[in-house]
Amino acid sequence: MSDSPKNPFELMMKQAQDMAKAMNPAMESFSPKGFEALWPTMPKEVMEMIFGNTVNKDGLDAKTRLLLTLAGLTCQGAQADSAVRQTVRHALEAGARKQEIVETIGQMSVFAGIPAMTRALDLAQEVMGDNKDEDQ
Repeated sequence: MSDSPKNPFELMMKQAQDMAKAMNPAMESFSPKGFEALWPTMPKEVMEMIFGNTVNKDGLDAKTRLLLTLAGLTCQGAQADSAVRQTVRHALEAGARKQEIVETIGQMSVFAGIPAMTRALDLAQEVMGDNKDEDQ
C-alpha cells in the first residue's frame, strides 16, 4: 500500500500542500480558521450604529438582524464556517442569549433540513462553548 492519493482531488490537494511547503515551510501548519482571530468582535454599540436601529428608530435592532443572518446562513446549509461562527460571536455580543441562538438555528431545520441545522449547531457550539454565558 502506498500513501499516494487515490483520486484527482486528493492528488491536487497533495500537490498544493507540497508546493506550499516548498515555498514556505511554515505553511505546513497553516489553518484558515486562524484568520477568524484577526477579526475582532464589534462592540454592541458599534453594531447598533451600523446594523441596528440607530438610523431607523422603528427598525430591527442589531441582535435581531444577526439572528436573521444566522438563520439565512443555516438555510444555505451552514457551509460558510467562518461566517456562522462570527455571526454567533457577534450575536452574543449584541445581547443574544444562547437559547435564542439555538432556537434560531433549530427553527431553520424546517426549511434547510436536519443536516444543515446540525452543522450550524456544531459551528455555533464552537463559539458558545468558549463563552461563559450563564443566562441561557
